[in-house]
Amino acid sequence: MAAGVDAAAIDWDAPWLAPWSACGRTLAGRLCEGVPVCQALNADAAAPVRFVPQALLPPGRAYEQFIFDTGQVPTRENLHDFFNGLVWLHLPLAKRRMNQLQAQAIAAQGVGAVRGPLRDALTLFDENGALLDAPAPLWQALRARDWRRLFVDLRPLWAQARLLLVGHALMEKLVLPRKGIAAHVYQAPAAIETIAKADAWLATELQPGRWAQKPFVPLPVMGIPGWCHGNDAVSFYDDLSVFRRTAARPA
Repeated sequence: MAAGVDAAAIDWDAPWLAPWSACGRTLAGRLCEGVPVCQALNADAAAPVRFVPQALLPPGRAYEQFIFDTGQVPTRENLHDFFNGLVWLHLPLAKRRMNQLQAQAIAAQGVGAVRGPLRDALTLFDENGALLDAPAPLWQALRARDWRRLFVDLRPLWAQARLLLVGHALMEKLVLPRKGIAAHVYQAPAAIETIAKADAWLATELQPGRWAQKPFVPLPVMGIPGWCHGNDAVSFYDDLSVFRRTAARPA
């Protein structure tokens, strides 16, 4: 196994990894054999970018700018960058669009101590985002942060919902699931029943003016039916450290 990469800890049977498991299992298996992360990712002939060791990122060069200029993704030996590569393999159009917008913002504003609203929103979604296709009542309850209604009263409607993780940091956190993990979710249409369709749709949605406003809402993912043992009990949602009655705007 590559140093620092505990790929054996990934539970590919977890519901949140179902869309990623076919490719993910194979890649993780290579890591367990000691193959470096970038080499394992590059073995996919359809890779839209080339994954290179982190050491090839020149000192002082912005990560996103380097990717835009070279088509190469600096990659460390950890699960964070492994999941980033997995998303690149599945959502190449959306990842390229996010990278393009980051590079354009860097070209216009430079790299400072603060990213600015657009880069901040893109980074947040790239790291911790998800797409949610759900019936309107679920979205209404989610936007109102009405957790009891969302997860208890409307529980049967979750059978009609689909959540696709996009954020690689979110995937990494879910290797060791805990109750407080939240995703920043963006509303998706019912027409994205495949990852390829989700990729094409999301790429067109990534427009600077809209995304600078952070058009997503936080969702405590362990509240989703079937995602956590014990969340079928109403008392599960009484934990106000996670399911706050009043929530602040996502940051």
